[in-house]
Amino acid sequence: MDVVGKQIALVGAPVDEGAGQRGCLMGPDAYRTAGLAETLEDLGHSVTDHGNLKPVDVGNLAPPNPLLKNFPAYAGWTRTLHQKAAQLGEDPVVPIYLGGDHAMAAGTVSGQARAAERLGRPLFVLWLDAHSDFHTFETTASGNLHGTPLAFVCGLPGFDALLGNPLQHPVDPKNVEILGVRSIDDAERRQLLDHGVGVRDMRQIDEDGIAGLLRPFLNRVRAANGLLHVSLDVDFLDPDIAPAVGTTVPGGTTFREAHLVMEMLHDSGLVSSLDLVELNPFLDERGKTARLMVELTGSLFGRRVFDRPTRSF
Repeated sequence: MDVVGKQIALVGAPVDEGAGQRGCLMGPDAYRTAGLAETLEDLGHSVTDHGNLKPVDVGNLAPPNPLLKNFPAYAGWTRTLHQKAAQLGEDPVVPIYLGGDHAMAAGTVSGQARAAERLGRPLFVLWLDAHSDFHTFETTASGNLHGTPLAFVCGLPGFDALLGNPLQHPVDPKNVEILGVRSIDDAERRQLLDHGVGVRDMRQIDEDGIAGLLRPFLNRVRAANGLLHVSLDVDFLDPDIAPAVGTTVPGGTTFREAHLVMEMLHDSGLVSSLDLVELNPFLDERGKTARLMVELTGSLFGRRVFDRPTRSF
């Protein structure tokens, strides 16, 4: 197997305040226990673990909407992860951000976008998720902030309090592809259509196959000489194979569909950063989900479920 060794930086982001159910703060250490670093090193990569980050203290920051839960913690995590991602995005490494709930992507993606701007390249985002996470602070009905990060990084209004100033380097919504979605609220649907975000739901996957949907997006990234950030939510997977998530939605991707996506991403050579989010070990079955997420990361970095030798008959 021909795998070019990469410098990989593991960054723990034990974000727990954005989800409705506690437990995601244990996610980073669960990935470590499941052998993520060893899996990557066995593939010929060099791994440096930066440990678990901590949110900066933003004081008693008032939420723009009183419905929002744990807003100061969200802002603190966003600022910490934004700075870390902006730094790593310019270094010759591939950062893997270990979550933590999906609220962390507000910091990781915005920081990677800032770095991409400095490198003079556009950032594309592949959002592998059962949900679109495209609520603003005004449209969320639950107040759970893990439903807002993609709207923030795409530059929708009303988010200035997160970083303490307007977002300087938003991701072009047309450079975002949401794959595997099967739960979108009406307010999100309108905003996704208005901003031209790519949305490929499970019906499209059933009808057209996941490879046929992913390949054109990767071709667009390559044609634009773009950098690609992948944000992989546990609930992208069917809960029968990945139960350790607080927002289960039936009908997710299968084991083989998920591995195919990772293998295609590896073959493309385009991935520059990765989120692993929404793993809640408190809900897992003897580490089943953590191990699967590690296996998928291995596929993204060059491991094959089955290598196909050439045979003559």
